[in-house]
Amino acid sequence: MANTFFQFKKFIVHQAHTSMKVCTDACLFGAWAASDPQVMNAHKILDIGAGTGLLSLLLAQANNNATITAVEIEPAAAIEAASNFKLSPWADQLNLVHDDIRNFGNHANTVYDIIITNPPFYEGDLKSPDENKNTAAHSTALPWKVLIENATKLLSKGGSFFVLVPTLRAYTMQKLCDNNGLQLVAEVLVHNTAKNLPIRAMQKFTKQHAGQMDTEKTNDISQVKRTKIFIKDADNNYSPEFNVLLKDYYLHL
Repeated sequence: MANTFFQFKKFIVHQAHTSMKVCTDACLFGAWAASDPQVMNAHKILDIGAGTGLLSLLLAQANNNATITAVEIEPAAAIEAASNFKLSPWADQLNLVHDDIRNFGNHANTVYDIIITNPPFYEGDLKSPDENKNTAAHSTALPWKVLIENATKLLSKGGSFFVLVPTLRAYTMQKLCDNNGLQLVAEVLVHNTAKNLPIRAMQKFTKQHAGQMDTEKTNDISQVKRTKIFIKDADNNYSPEFNVLLKDYYLHL
């Protein structure tokens, strides 16, 4: 049975009623994004598909001054995320909106410096009988094209979009973003160990100004900072680079 909560150093994530539980790659992704200077200095942050609220909480710990809005469509997850926010030290800067991002985007009257998401990514895989889990995991619930169109609309000029995707679909995300004026500036491939192929890609895109649209293209690889990270070392301990990113969050680091 999965744990009903996950304890971090400064906050707790309750997840008894949420289909998609706290996982290592999501924690790593949130910590990686939170370490970015642009995130640490942002005023307005949007979390699309908040789930338990994990990413919003990680970013709130890194930036105590930002107003963070988290949008979640699944009712049970929205209730749990809102509760996790209220129990955290940053309750006054976190806001949960129970809504579809399409409807939220149509009625929003502001733009955001940072948008972060760990989106649904399964397409042809066997679906679960649990519809809440399907909503969280399958991109039929939120097609990537719709996600990117709304992220682009809600992102400020020069703002950054952070996304976690399976490695095999990283190029698909890159092209979708490129077609919507979001330029890939950094990509980190996540490996379980040095012996394993990468399982996830953590990507950062920046919204281009109008004058950049034709002069800067994502396929100019010289402009993209590409790195990799191993979760575990040869002795099955967390790697040094993993420790650096998660030491402020994980209890036993």
